[in-house]
Amino acid sequence: MSDDIKIPKISQKHLLGIKYLSIDDINKILELAVFFKLKNKEKNKNYPILTGRTIINLFFEPSTRTLISFEIAAKRLGADVINMNIEGSSLRKGETLFDTAQTIGAMNPDLVVIRHSKDNSAEEISNLLDCPVVNAGEGINEHPTQALLDAFTILSHKKTLKDLTVSICGDLEHSRVARSNYYLLTKMGSKVRFVYPKYFEPKDLNKYKVEIFHELIKGISDSDIVMMLRIQNERIIDTELPSTKEYFLHYGLTAEKLKNAKADALVMHPGPINRDVEIESSLADDVNKSVINEQVENGVAVRMACLSMLIN
Repeated sequence: MSDDIKIPKISQKHLLGIKYLSIDDINKILELAVFFKLKNKEKNKNYPILTGRTIINLFFEPSTRTLISFEIAAKRLGADVINMNIEGSSLRKGETLFDTAQTIGAMNPDLVVIRHSKDNSAEEISNLLDCPVVNAGEGINEHPTQALLDAFTILSHKKTLKDLTVSICGDLEHSRVARSNYYLLTKMGSKVRFVYPKYFEPKDLNKYKVEIFHELIKGISDSDIVMMLRIQNERIIDTELPSTKEYFLHYGLTAEKLKNAKADALVMHPGPINRDVEIESSLADDVNKSVINEQVENGVAVRMACLSMLIN
């Protein structure tokens, strides 16, 4: 394959949320990700167009997949990467996000990736820095690169996102992944369903034009995509949950329940998976139905596209 490609521009300086991106922006990111996915299958995976640039990963929450994915993406593009260890940082001594941003800004980074438990933290820090900022997941607000990699994964199997029926199932109240996917999929013409127990009803439900279901089997009936969500125990306050066994019985996805979706339906999950709680373990590993591992692989290509477009 040719190593020469023009990096397109998008309309935004930062990647704070899908709701700020145009359809053209989304298409440009997904098209460039195709190039990087092919590049990632070569023996030499590096495409060092960001040599001499510095990217800081500022993660205030624990992360495995997202942090490693951004780090690999940046290194394959040739950038110098700093992973800020929050556990050992001055934030543990009471330093504010404002002061942290001032400190980081003084180091003149070319891009900052931030993950935080507080809504709108990415926008807050973007107002304090001169460089582009990428939201790697904040509060229950948005996780834009996850939605982009999910769309990229779907398009690896489906010709278009238009008119697909996508059932997003589980802990809707606390899911930033669900919100970003809603914004992206509806912009691209998909029909989105929210499927959840009433104790996981989003408090901002009136923002979303979706079909609502409280029974999993009805909610996934004739769906093209079944997207399961992790129960976010770390965000749950004042909600009594059923036992994991009872949750799995009513809201866990099994191969038997999946028969109600379309025969070629794809099973997705942003990870990490709670096996035999949100999804049957054998179904999660069934490569004929599940694209969960593909989502992880595609995350690197999509994030390479985002980083290269924002910096260039």
